[in-house]
Amino acid sequence: MSKLKNKHIPRTMSKKAQLERMIRVDHAGEYGAVRIYEGQLAVFGDNHPMSDTVKHMKEQEEVHLDHFNKLIREYNARPTLITPFWHMAGFALGTGTALMGTKAAMVCTEAVEEVIDQHYAEQIEYLADDEGTLSKTLEKFRQEEIEHKQIAINNGAQELPAHGLLYGAIKLGVKAAIKIAERI
Repeated sequence: MSKLKNKHIPRTMSKKAQLERMIRVDHAGEYGAVRIYEGQLAVFGDNHPMSDTVKHMKEQEEVHLDHFNKLIREYNARPTLITPFWHMAGFALGTGTALMGTKAAMVCTEAVEEVIDQHYAEQIEYLADDEGTLSKTLEKFRQEEIEHKQIAINNGAQELPAHGLLYGAIKLGVKAAIKIAERI
């Protein structure tokens, strides 16, 4: 494994345990992202001007989740034990921000994808060439997360009057979710 330091992966863990932890966290994150978009779509419905865009992002997240479902089995990793919580919390976050309006829903996407972009970048740096296939997959997914963040910005996320407050709260929540999924 790379000698680069990653604050999310303790060096005292075996390589197998480190990879299992990464996969568990990424699986939880992609599951949560799918649920956020499902919540937004539950509010927006099929005829909202943002519905097709949100469906597009959700479809990409479903591909990511399917891939991590396979990696969970391949690496014999376990999903986080609090998946039922992610099921409810992701949907509630998506629904809640969509009920606040399109710009608030886009702030949610912007904040979540900002954290995930940084998270994947750290993992890619950590893996370096040791896990080439996984690194390439994470980079592909990272680029799609960056695309989602840009979509959110292009659709008014930063125009919301309470942008900083909502953005900061969601980022804090996502970082906390990562910490919880790492351990439980």
